[in-house]
Amino acid sequence: MKKVLFVTTFSMFLFTNALQAQLHMGLKAGANMTKIGGNAFSEDFELGYQLGGFFYYNVSRGVGFQTELLFSQTNTKVRDEYSDVIEGAFSGEKKLSYVTIPLLLRLNSEGLINFTAGPQFSFLASDDETVLKNGEKLFKKTDFGVVAGAEVNFRPVTVYARYVWGFSDISDFGEKANSQQIQLGMGLRLF
Repeated sequence: MKKVLFVTTFSMFLFTNALQAQLHMGLKAGANMTKIGGNAFSEDFELGYQLGGFFYYNVSRGVGFQTELLFSQTNTKVRDEYSDVIEGAFSGEKKLSYVTIPLLLRLNSEGLINFTAGPQFSFLASDDETVLKNGEKLFKKTDFGVVAGAEVNFRPVTVYARYVWGFSDISDFGEKANSQQIQLGMGLRLF
């Protein structure tokens, strides 16, 4: 019985150490430069930010999977000719806050430079409502996109750049609108 207990305990110890060597967690922060394409919106990229955390698991030295939970602020401007039509829901500028969850494939996962790509799901957390709450009627509550980017690893710090293509129509007032986003930032791997 003591041998079985010893072998079981030793096996669990080895499995736990192997899992910790492949599972990593950290924090990240960065800038979003977002453009919402559509007739009612400005074609310029507007600066926002993102904060959150990440987990990734290495299947091998070259391939891994990463998921993140981010709070992301998206800023946009309405073109002047539409601000009167939307009846004061915008004061020219609009701040949208999203909870964003990318699910990414990592290539060259433990190398100096690795590449990430995959789908991203975003949920509208706040839409900078006016007193009359007109803002909540202007944007849909979800967004779906695809992320592609690269990271440079200076362990434990990572510097990243990404591009996000939004496929969902996020406008809820008749005009079709899709988001495009450039993300630049830093991550800190905790383990």
